[in-house]
Amino acid sequence: MQQLQGASRFNRRAVKVGDAMRLVLEAALPGLCESVPLWQAAGRRLSEPLTATSDWPPFARSGLDGYAVRSADTTQATPDSPSSLRVVGTVAAGGVTPAIVEPGTAVRIMTGGAVPEGADAVVMLEQTADADEIGRSVVRVKRAAATGQNIARPGEEFRRGGVLAEPGTLIRPGHIALLGTFGYAEVPVFARPRVAVLATGAELLPVASPLEPGRIRDSNSAMVASMVEQSGGTPVLVGRLPDDPNAVVGALAAALEQADMVVTTGGVSVGDFDVMADIIRGIRSDGLTGGPDRLLFNKVAMRPGSPTSAAVMNGKLLFALSGNPGACFVGFELFVRPAILMLQGVTMEQSLPREVTAKLAADFDKGSPHERFVRTRLYVREGVLYADPLAFNKSSMMASIPEADGLLRIPAGPEGAARGSLVHVIQL
Repeated sequence: MQQLQGASRFNRRAVKVGDAMRLVLEAALPGLCESVPLWQAAGRRLSEPLTATSDWPPFARSGLDGYAVRSADTTQATPDSPSSLRVVGTVAAGGVTPAIVEPGTAVRIMTGGAVPEGADAVVMLEQTADADEIGRSVVRVKRAAATGQNIARPGEEFRRGGVLAEPGTLIRPGHIALLGTFGYAEVPVFARPRVAVLATGAELLPVASPLEPGRIRDSNSAMVASMVEQSGGTPVLVGRLPDDPNAVVGALAAALEQADMVVTTGGVSVGDFDVMADIIRGIRSDGLTGGPDRLLFNKVAMRPGSPTSAAVMNGKLLFALSGNPGACFVGFELFVRPAILMLQGVTMEQSLPREVTAKLAADFDKGSPHERFVRTRLYVREGVLYADPLAFNKSSMMASIPEADGLLRIPAGPEGAARGSLVHVIQL
């Protein structure tokens, strides 16, 4: 392991968080596309703009159960002196009637039914009363109707050719209903990015193994895999690797063949056995397999996770995250999640983490030479959003990760931030 030692390991130039994000997103290109059945499209990202295939509604539709009338026939109607109209037909949802609403007549109509010719309003059933006059059906309207009342006009919601959703849109159940309405039985979506996840470190044990002296279980791989899935990707668990450069290089080459992106945890710091740091540093010169490789950054001006690194290898993004769970979590949120979204057609602006402004609920007096990302709880009191920094916030600690609603951004400086000050928080 002599090749892993040397002064060059310490001469890593830190880039600012915003610059690191930009480098990642500029390298993340939308991925492959596929078509899926409508009922399977929820949770996927649209790959093409979809448009209305007809005006909607396609015909004048009743918004409720009642009677289709001429509004002019009801202008004098009151509960004490209703207007009497002869009923000349009935329209159910999905049906039409040949009856024409002429002066003094009405048509019984159900919700969604096609409004018959001659009618310009629908009176709700509760504002009418049925009656019989000399063997004919009559409806008594108790209130004057306005023109267009309770009628959905053709094209009121959508015009043919109008855009329903743009590429990158996260398809929700409401989109499913909309697309089904316009006949999209198959939906074009971005393929879920395949993200290989591997952990390095001789100290790592399988999750199911009992603890051994000096060793810990590999919790990062499962955490990262779940975050990949949450971001719309498909995790490919490669497993744990020893601190052996040849083994790691071989595993990376195999992962790059089968995945669209690779995320590693561990081995990025300045220790003698931090194998990923050595591999990342070597990308600048000869790359891994001779493909279109380039280093994006191998240090970020942030706490925790300053050794976080990123590169392009064989045209695909490689992220080397810290082995410390807190730093690994932060690195994923800042860099990996946005890249996965970009591969699914989300715009650069929308891929960036969402930030809110909150009032700091407690002093955070720990300064840092780099910007600090502090796991925090968010709550609202009297209409004001508060950020309450959580305990156990060190890079190596994981107790606060499940409770975190956001990452509090503390600018670089010796003083931290005072209670009551306005702060920026990345929402999780």
